[in-house]
Amino acid sequence: MDHPAVVVVLGAAVILAAGVFWRRARAAQLRARRQLALLDLQEAGEELAETFRQAADATGLPRGLRWKSVTLGQPRLAAVERATGATVGLVAVEIRFEAIPGGGMEEVEAVSNVRAATAVFMHRNGAWTTDGRAVFNLNPQQTLERYADTLAPADEPS
Repeated sequence: MDHPAVVVVLGAAVILAAGVFWRRARAAQLRARRQLALLDLQEAGEELAETFRQAADATGLPRGLRWKSVTLGQPRLAAVERATGATVGLVAVEIRFEAIPGGGMEEVEAVSNVRAATAVFMHRNGAWTTDGRAVFNLNPQQTLERYADTLAPADEPS
């Protein structure tokens, strides 16, 4: 092999090795960020619950009801949105509603029943946010299984 060919082959090998190294380092960095995000979610308290309650109440759903309170519970799972790679938090919650006067729900006895659901959060710019989406009657693990086509467990290799 002459000198220019050796340089080209060595250059290609260095570029290939750098690409492999970069991909592995990037994957490790993403795993570490998700682990930190999950730790933040595990420690989240009333402030995050209130953020969720306000966002959910602002949706106007369910009609005729006001979101009275939200209590965060366990489990709290991290997942990855398959299409975007975004980190998603799934948190067990207990929700209490109250009827809005004139909303047509004042006479419904079940309004005061505590509802179990999974609150959905997104980790963006180093903080948990939400649009108030709740998956009723499913716990976080069941929600992850139900939406397996769009969500993957955070510890699943990508």
